[in-house]
Amino acid sequence: MQERRQIVHLDLDAFFVSVECLKNSQLKGKPLIVGGGQRGVVAACSYEARHFGVHSAMPMRQARFLCPQALVISGDHEDYSKYSRLVTSVIADAVPLYEKASIDEFYADLTGMDKFFGTAKFSLELKRKITKETGLPITYGLASNKLLGKVATNEVKPNGQIEIPFGTEKNYLAPLAIEKMPMVGNKTAILLRDMGVKTIKILSEIPIEMLIRLLGKAGISLSKKANGIDESLVVPYTEQKSISTEDTFNNDTMDMTFLEAKVVKMTEKIAFELRQQKKLTGCVTVKLRYSDFNTVTKQVSIAYTASDHELLKIAKELMHKLYDRRLLVRMIGVRFTDLIAGTYQINLFEDTQEMISLYQQIDSIKNRFGATAIMRAIGV
Repeated sequence: MQERRQIVHLDLDAFFVSVECLKNSQLKGKPLIVGGGQRGVVAACSYEARHFGVHSAMPMRQARFLCPQALVISGDHEDYSKYSRLVTSVIADAVPLYEKASIDEFYADLTGMDKFFGTAKFSLELKRKITKETGLPITYGLASNKLLGKVATNEVKPNGQIEIPFGTEKNYLAPLAIEKMPMVGNKTAILLRDMGVKTIKILSEIPIEMLIRLLGKAGISLSKKANGIDESLVVPYTEQKSISTEDTFNNDTMDMTFLEAKVVKMTEKIAFELRQQKKLTGCVTVKLRYSDFNTVTKQVSIAYTASDHELLKIAKELMHKLYDRRLLVRMIGVRFTDLIAGTYQINLFEDTQEMISLYQQIDSIKNRFGATAIMRAIGV
């Protein structure tokens, strides 16, 4: 008999806002927006601001209109990355198998723990430990699969906890609006609602053949999820440790323009790979090998990002710091480590809506015509 799975989903409450409130207690309880200037977008907002209809990724102009009394701060993504790592270390010390789904979201597989401690008790103790050691509020949902854990967590935020007993998955989901289902985006929700499908219960009763006709292969997965079935595994955080590339030259060189061009081209290439995999990096390393085969590296921890313009600046700075000998270079490499799933694929704190749109268009062109179809002139 297969052992019943026990998965806990942990999600930090209004993470960026919570960090700001830790830094300045006077912000607690006030409508707060973290984001860019007038042409930027909302990176995060407090629950008090959400009451006025403000939400993340909303244009700042609209957010200010909806909640003119809100306090607006630009945010410090280096601090957010630091606190994310701190929470990660607490979970890593307590749980043998966990997945870091994003900068503020985690899954932990607690299967089998009932024999020794009890998953419900352990989950509550872990929640308390995270808050005690980091000062950050966190919510969790304990269930038999990742889907139920995530949905349940969202239902009891902020600072809540819930357990969905085994066998009650379908009944728990039934009364919820279809928009509560992680797979259901705006377009799918409109399509389903036009058919009279408003709740997950009704969705679960639609013949799978009909969903396949409507949504293609995605209809199969959606049907399973509507019935409370999710077989996806908790992916160990250390599964993919890095994305990297390196180039050994045909002729050794000390031409700094050439070396910088190589770094730009390589950084652009693997930054695009990051975005393709919907991941962010928290550490950049540049490696340089001289003609005498002496190899040197430099690395720096950074705020989680997958944005070319941020990563290029860091990579070029590291290269210039590395090249401290008047000697020919035979190889150079760039590596991204400390990878996490990328909920925030761009720097919402500083980028304008135009910059966000530009990245979307660039990646669209690369997806269609190849990674080298569009690139900075220096890297050509």
